[in-house]
Amino acid sequence: MLATSPGGLHIRPCYPHSSHFSLSARCKLSLSSNCPRFSTSQKSSKFRSLSLLLSRRKYSERFSVRASATGPEVSEPVLSDALPSFPQPVSVKIPFGDRQILVETGHMGRQASGAVTVTDGETIIYTSVCLADVPSEPSDFFPLNVNYQERFSAAGRTSGGFFKREGRTKDHEVLVCRLIDRPLRPTLIKGFYHETQILSWVLSYDGLHFPDALAVTAAGIAVALSEVPNSKVIAGVRVGLVGDKFIVNPTTQEMEDSQLDLLLAGSDDAILMIEGYCDFLSEEKLIQAVQVGQDAVREISNEVKALVEMCGKPKMLDTIKLPPPELYKHVEEIAGEELVKVLQIKNKIPRRKALSSLEEKVLTILSEKGYVSKDETVGIVETIPDLLEDEDEDEEVVVDGEVDEGDVHIKPKSRKSTPMLFSEVDVKLVFKEVTSKFLRRRIVEGGRRSDGRFADGIRPISSRCGLLPRAHGSALFTRGETQSLAVITLGDKQMAQRIDNLESDDEVKRFYLQYSFPPSSVGEVGRIGAPSRREIGHGTLAERALEPVLPSDNDFPYTIRVESTITESNGSSSMASVCGGCLALQDAGVPIKCSIAGVAMGMVLDTDEFGGDGTPLILSDITGSEDASGDMDFKVAGNEDGITAFQMDIKVGGITLPVMKKALQQAKDGRRHILAEMLKCSPPPSNSLSKHAPLIHIMKVKPEKINLIIGSGGKKVKSIIEETGVEAIDTEDDGTVKITAKDLSSLEKSKAIISNLTMVPTVGDIYRNCEIKSIAPYGVFVEIAPGREGLCHISELSSNWLAKAEDVVKVGDLVDVKLIEVNDKGQLRLSRKALLPEADAENPPVKLPTGDPTKDAAASDKLVGSPKPKGSSSEDTVLPHKKVKVFKRPASPAKDRPYSNKDRTKKSSGKAVSSQ
Repeated sequence: MLATSPGGLHIRPCYPHSSHFSLSARCKLSLSSNCPRFSTSQKSSKFRSLSLLLSRRKYSERFSVRASATGPEVSEPVLSDALPSFPQPVSVKIPFGDRQILVETGHMGRQASGAVTVTDGETIIYTSVCLADVPSEPSDFFPLNVNYQERFSAAGRTSGGFFKREGRTKDHEVLVCRLIDRPLRPTLIKGFYHETQILSWVLSYDGLHFPDALAVTAAGIAVALSEVPNSKVIAGVRVGLVGDKFIVNPTTQEMEDSQLDLLLAGSDDAILMIEGYCDFLSEEKLIQAVQVGQDAVREISNEVKALVEMCGKPKMLDTIKLPPPELYKHVEEIAGEELVKVLQIKNKIPRRKALSSLEEKVLTILSEKGYVSKDETVGIVETIPDLLEDEDEDEEVVVDGEVDEGDVHIKPKSRKSTPMLFSEVDVKLVFKEVTSKFLRRRIVEGGRRSDGRFADGIRPISSRCGLLPRAHGSALFTRGETQSLAVITLGDKQMAQRIDNLESDDEVKRFYLQYSFPPSSVGEVGRIGAPSRREIGHGTLAERALEPVLPSDNDFPYTIRVESTITESNGSSSMASVCGGCLALQDAGVPIKCSIAGVAMGMVLDTDEFGGDGTPLILSDITGSEDASGDMDFKVAGNEDGITAFQMDIKVGGITLPVMKKALQQAKDGRRHILAEMLKCSPPPSNSLSKHAPLIHIMKVKPEKINLIIGSGGKKVKSIIEETGVEAIDTEDDGTVKITAKDLSSLEKSKAIISNLTMVPTVGDIYRNCEIKSIAPYGVFVEIAPGREGLCHISELSSNWLAKAEDVVKVGDLVDVKLIEVNDKGQLRLSRKALLPEADAENPPVKLPTGDPTKDAAASDKLVGSPKPKGSSSEDTVLPHKKVKVFKRPASPAKDRPYSNKDRTKKSSGKAVSSQ
């Protein structure tokens, strides 16, 4: 039986059990009202037969079967005992650098629109793509939501948090979400408003193969296999540089020696996104790395295309909804002349208000009053006189009473055109596109931008340092209408940022930059809360740009926190954070290797559309409107000679290497100009440690002496902190001791105590005026140095026999003693009798105690922020870090307990580079 759907499409249903229907009933199969994906309108579609669509999609369960008879129509769905039909599992291997990855679909997540598991070594990523059944309201952005999560079980661990489960998205997971989103978004077709969600999980991690580049590739494959309409297949790879060799998708071990960490995503013919950091790499080397990555992406994309042809689902092209084409012309007719004038306003806020007012005017005309096109009006004026003239020629005079009933006389009237009304959403979308078109045309045709600059011009720059007296370092950097307030805080190891990831739960960062973008920076009212994904991404980019110029922990043992608050924004705020952060580091006295600057580059690709010669136009130091209306946002940071960090997003189908090369060269010229302007900072950076910054003293003792400093249960080190008033004492297994104090006097006290505790006494040393601390039946305990005691046996108190020690001494007496023995446990045996006048005359000459810590292997020490002790050598002060024990002064005596923290150097090429 052949049924007809409301859209006129014919369907031949198949009923497994005829008992479900009455023989006298006439069956009708129609599209369910809850299935908007299959539109029943008369729009053209590439699917001529719905039965063909069903056979490919195997979505028969989404249709409701209804039986209609003479009585009321029955709307209950009919259930079938047949098993659901799913696509057959497919497994293929595709190239991924110098190895292959396994791509599987149809095994997991079969109810999702697209789902794949991608395996590299023993690292496994599972990615699914789902879309909403009902489209959302049209908007100026694609409704895409990306989530990426690293399951701790992937590495055989649980979360270090209290609840022992994954919670809020971590910063590095947010960065991967951005890596997935940014290259995918330009490839998704406009006009598709079904909310799309990409979920990606790390199910297994082997510690050798990075999951982030794999997640980008997995998301590209899943979208290509799904129903989501996209124009290109994307893939992502990582490129490293070890020596002079570029490595595609290097392992974590190979990346330890890499000078470059580049993550690239693109299609078979264009680059869509790059991001990474490097150690002052030249523009030529970076271009070579991008070429290597693009070749790898092309190979992956071609393999994925073959997979899509095999088992990909048809794209939902019939659901795309675009504004009416004639609306673009109407908006230009209404707002064109005013738009040209508004875009010439140099200042952002007045220009924004003028654009908003003009948009409101266009909305009122096109969505409320109705609009009559100028062309239609002209046509009406020409037609009406012709009609009137013809009627006058045919007009006859009729005598009263002689009108024939069959004659009908019609007097012509002027035609009235019907005003056209459009939806508010469509008008807003078109107005935004027309504004972008006019802005691009002004740049290409006039050769000048909105603020009057040429394509390679940099906005006016001013900067000042030391504006916050209590901060350890501060700088205010202003470039045009973009402004960053950078503040430096220095601290000890306790201020370091702990990272809980798949690698480890005790990894810490000693340098971090936190970026905040309050709504007041753009003159708006908004919600203040947790940092957004954009804020996390911009902060990480600025952090990576500054990290290579920092001194090593050996030379500057501080934890450094940079806060960049954007107080004013009109484009390139992340690059302003780089410049302001660099100046603030110098103001805090951090001995950086060189100055770093950043600049954001833009592009107008189709210049021939506006009378250009077709060559892409590269723009330096772009503003917010040029970012929104342009085709590229390419941020590059570094010094005059090399690049330290970069990030590029493309808003079109991609760019080629020659265009990127031109943008990098222009960015280099821009950085040189900005660095020269930063030298004019007034007042300049202080380049000295702030008096409000903590002092950190580094000293070296023998590793076996560490326990003497800590004491049983940390009692000794806590007593030193309490007695001297220092902030914290950090000890490491290799014998390194770091003392953090707010003033020099407390630091010197603790240094003297630790020196005496860890000194190496020599048999024969004599100690004068030593206090008796306690008395026992077998002798007395004498403090020969602060915190260092020895036992003077009762037989060594006097040359005469004593029944008890109290017969000659009492607690608090000062006596002279001589060291006569040091046992295997390091315990000291003292003698008072050896220094009495009646002692044996053959005793060796008196040797005065020095109490000098230079006797210890701990002789070398280093005080950061104060004069260096005589004879000290910076080369002897620090050894590689091992296990660390940290003791810090408690807030109150009731909470008198040690604070411990473990430190492990992060295995990444992006960490601070040690000075040579």
